[in-house]
Amino acid sequence: MKTVNLKLTVLAILASVIVSFSACSTKAQFLSSAVVPAARGTVQISKDFNKNYVVKINVYDLAGSDRLTPPRSTYVVWLVTADNRAKNIGQINTSNSLDANFETVSAFRPSKIMITAEDDANLLYPSYSEVILTTDYLR
Repeated sequence: MKTVNLKLTVLAILASVIVSFSACSTKAQFLSSAVVPAARGTVQISKDFNKNYVVKINVYDLAGSDRLTPPRSTYVVWLVTADNRAKNIGQINTSNSLDANFETVSAFRPSKIMITAEDDANLLYPSYSEVILTTDYLR
């Protein structure tokens, strides 16, 4: 009887740990793009032990930025904060397979993630005319 109770207790603890980790993560799809219609992807937001936000992006079928019309140098990833400010959090370079992965950490809580095609990776503000992919507002 004691071993059954012990097993049930261990299972309950494991279940609560799994639920707590999955509850701290948000996953969203990027919306369709008029600029690069084949491009698709996901973004996952979670918190680390320091209470920073971990942003993981997987993008598929994203043509190289130099193949756009007009050609651009790179894709820049932007985190949009709750007060609607865009923060440059890095750049994505696509491979020959047209797929890319990106991961970074931010102290800012993201309300939206977007990717733009830019001529300079070090911009402070995005050129909204070249938004390639964007999420809906994140919860």
